[in-house]
Amino acid sequence: MHSADALRAGLTPAQLVTLEALEIFQWRLAFVRRPLFQAPIPVLFDRDHTRHVVIQEDGTLDESQSLVLRA
Repeated sequence: MHSADALRAGLTPAQLVTLEALEIFQWRLAFVRRPLFQAPIPVLFDRDHTRHVVIQEDGTLDESQSLVLRA
C-alpha cells in the first residue's frame, strides 16, 4: 500500500471529502493519529508549513491549535 493510501485508510467519508478539498489549496496530510477506540485524527499543514488543522470525525475543521506538536 502506498504511504498516502495508508494515511487515508480508516478515515471517515466526511474526513476524506474535507481532505480532498484542502488538497486543492495545497494543504498536505502530514500524519494521522489513531487513538484506540476513537476516530482517526488527520493533521494537515499548509503549503508554507506555518499552520496546521485537524479534521474532525464529521469532516469539520479544528483550527484551535490545541494540538501540541513535537519538533
